[in-house]
This record gives sequence, C-alpha cells and structure tokens, in this order.
Amino acid sequence: MSGPIQFTCPVPLAARDRIVLGHGSGGKLSAELLRDVFLPYFRSPILNRLDDQAVLEINGARLAFTTDSFVVKPLFFRGGDIGSLAVNGTVNDLAMGGATPLYLSAGFILEEGLDIEILRRAAESMGRAADSIPVEIVTGDTKVVEKGKGDGLFINTTGIGLVPEGVRLSPALVRPGDRVLLSGPIGDHGIAILAEREGIEFSTDLASDCAPLNGLVAAMLAASLDIRTMRDPTRGGLSSALNEIAARAGVGVTIEESAIPVREEVRGACEMLGLDPLYVANEGKLVAFVAPDAAEAVLEAMRRHALGRDAALIGTATGTHPGLVLLRTPFGTTRIVDMLPGDQLPRIC
Repeated sequence: MSGPIQFTCPVPLAARDRIVLGHGSGGKLSAELLRDVFLPYFRSPILNRLDDQAVLEINGARLAFTTDSFVVKPLFFRGGDIGSLAVNGTVNDLAMGGATPLYLSAGFILEEGLDIEILRRAAESMGRAADSIPVEIVTGDTKVVEKGKGDGLFINTTGIGLVPEGVRLSPALVRPGDRVLLSGPIGDHGIAILAEREGIEFSTDLASDCAPLNGLVAAMLAASLDIRTMRDPTRGGLSSALNEIAARAGVGVTIEESAIPVREEVRGACEMLGLDPLYVANEGKLVAFVAPDAAEAVLEAMRRHALGRDAALIGTATGTHPGLVLLRTPFGTTRIVDMLPGDQLPRIC
C-alpha cells in the first residue's frame, strides 16, 4: 500500500450552498441536486421519469437517448480505462431501456500539458470498444483548458439507440411480487479502481467489470418481455439503484444478503477498509425487476450469457414498506439499506 487511504466522509446534511464531491455520488446529494437545481428549470415529462435514458417516439420509431460524462481517476486501470468506460457506460444506459445501441458522440476536455500518447491510448480503446459492440462514433468535440484547470482528460459521450417493438421498461411498471435479479458479483469496479489508486495488491487478478450489457439485455428480452425495469448499479452501487426503483415504483424491496454475489477479495477489501459492497460502483452489472411467472426463464437466459453466468435471484418487490429497501441478514435480522448522503469513492467513473 502506497500510503494512507483518503476517504470522503458523508457531508453534513446542513451543507447546501456549495458543490461537494458527494453531489457526484449517485446518492442522496445527487438526488437533491437534481430535484432542487435542475428539474425546476428543465421542465419535461420525459425528464421527470428520471430513467437512465430518455425514450423518444419519433415518426413511429422509439429512440433511446442518453448522455454521460467520465472523470475516472486513474485514467487506466486493471480491466479497463476511461475510453472503454465511456463507450460501455453510455451503451449500458441505452441497454437499460431495452434499446439496441446505434450511434455515439464523443466530447473531450483536455488539460494543457496532457501527453498525446495518453489521449491516443484512450481514443484507441474507445474505438476497440465501439467496434466490439458494435456502435458507431459519428460526431464529437474537443476543448482544451489551461494547465491546472482540469485533471488530464475528461470524456462525455452521448448515445442513441432503437427500442424494439413491444419493449417497454419503466420503474412505474414494477408491481408487488416482482422478482429482483442481479447479473453477477458486485463491487468489482470500485475496488479495482481503489486498488489502482492506492497500490493495494490482491492474491487474485481482481479487475473492473467494465463491459457492454446490450447483448445480455437482448438475451433477457428474448426470454421474456415481462421485464418491468432494469438499472446498471454504477455510482452509489446496488443500494442506490434499488432505492431509486423503489421510490419511483412506490413499492418496497426486500433483498437477501446471502443471495447477493460478492467476490471474496472484494468482500475482504470492503471489510478491511470499512466499506459496504452494496454501495460500491459497478460498470458491467445490471439489476432487473421481473414478473414472477417470467423470473425463472429470464434468470436461465442470463446464466447462459457470459456476462450473466453468476446471475442470482436476490429479492422481491413488496406492497409493504413502500419506498424502502430492506436487507435480510443470514442471522435473521433486517436492516434498512438507504442511499448514502456522501461519496465513499469519488471519481469512480
């Protein structure tokens, strides 16, 4: 380990007049920023759905439209880099709406003094990731800021995809009794980034789970259209994704701790560092709410796909405790899984 690990403590709830790192956490402060600053001025019923993408109906076609910015530190890490992360992250937001990805834009904010070879490596990685999906990068922009006014390289990507006929996904469709499916082990990305920053070594080659999920989603939808909604639990981890869905759907969610897959090295690192895997970011996992009669077929389809071989049924939506996520422990106790007010691991994506 290279030195003391610096964590960001949750921000006191009274701090509301300045932007802090917690506003980028995907947790409570992010939700407050959206509610108090943006939504009052950006009036749109489509935006008010607060999905990972906007689904637009244009001349009979349903298009998914999303944008994301990537500020990960370090730029290159085991299992990925800022380039592949930018492509896969935006494709995954499209996929969570059931869309087939078609086109991306790429915007680059470069700090004066950045090594051109670093930029070349990131661009090459973006190209490889796009080709493998496949999706085309068709437009973009570049801006340069003075030295000391950025942090090397930031990337923004915007994506457009086509939603197939018959596919409709929304938290508003979730009903009590729906099953909660998770595509695989959580926390890999966040712990891999932390290990890279701090020089933590594991006995195994722990790497980010950064991957495009559109193929997995297509396999799930081929098994059944009775999937209510999906989210990729990135910033804020699984807890934020479940809390967002519970709040939007007006249902409670109960999950079983023993059913949630977590790699031993991730669990060990979290225990050592005082982190909870439920709040650690992922970049190649999804959580889905599925109608009870379709859950087994969808779970089997997930397990047949390379990115879902460790998929698990982890819980159920319920008509009790609406808006709350409860975790049942192996000891028979229950605790509330809330959204974090701050940011455990900033600059994670």
